[in-house]
Amino acid sequence: MRNVKFAILVLLAAGGATLAGSAPAAARDYPYCLSGAGYGYLGDCSYNTFAQCEASASGRLAYCTGNPRFAYARETPRRRHYRSY
Repeated sequence: MRNVKFAILVLLAAGGATLAGSAPAAARDYPYCLSGAGYGYLGDCSYNTFAQCEASASGRLAYCTGNPRFAYARETPRRRHYRSY
């Protein structure tokens, strides 16, 4: 009986640690895209700097462009703070 209680306690602790440690994935648009034949419409948009993109495009039939989703993204509206007197 003691082993069963201990096993249940271990399973509950492991489940709680799994739920507490998991966070949702954050979607992010990067400013530069690697484009060319075989990359699709926007290409591979996973570069923070133009130099990273150019280094990845080096030696391939590819080029770097700005990411239109990043360039024309809407800013999130800021919360207004009202003073109460």
